[in-house]
Amino acid sequence: MTDDAPKTFELLFDFVSPTAYLAWFRAKGVVARTGARMRPVPVFLGGIMQATGNRPPGTVAAKGRWMRADLEMWARTFDIPLGRNEHFPVNTLAILRGAVGLLSDPRFDAYCDACFRGVWLDGRDMARPEEIAAATSQVIAPDELMALAQNPANKTALKANTDDAVARGVFGAPSLFVGETLFFGQDRLDWVEKALTA
Repeated sequence: MTDDAPKTFELLFDFVSPTAYLAWFRAKGVVARTGARMRPVPVFLGGIMQATGNRPPGTVAAKGRWMRADLEMWARTFDIPLGRNEHFPVNTLAILRGAVGLLSDPRFDAYCDACFRGVWLDGRDMARPEEIAAATSQVIAPDELMALAQNPANKTALKANTDDAVARGVFGAPSLFVGETLFFGQDRLDWVEKALTA
């Protein structure tokens, strides 16, 4: 990479994470301000948590209440609309495999926008094919998306992404890397931006 080549940061995400939802939309601003390239990496958060012994914040009632208020504060600060999802935790395997299958497709960003909004704005149960279709059909035909979700290569790639994340020290999502430096959480995006402009 030449000195004038754009820097790159990685965003490891799962649609099930409300903080990944905020990070996804905030990261667009980082790209716009720095000229850096974002490398999105879909991972299965459930697999990461199982492998690392991590637990969802909501398993501690007081922490869950605090986190909801904190999420709402961050959403207001960055003008990102945030709803509630009564189906949480949503099984996101199908839409994650779809994201893996679309990584090199020009529809990828719009697809991820639609999936994140389906979960965290519209409160959809994105494990159900009809809810996935309702959220994403303006981006991708439901039959095409289901084929991507069932494709063994996409299943294998998602598992590889997840295993690689654990091997790199990831324990939750969103996780971000600038080089081999790990930043955890959407509230570390300011530090990511500083690392990209250093």
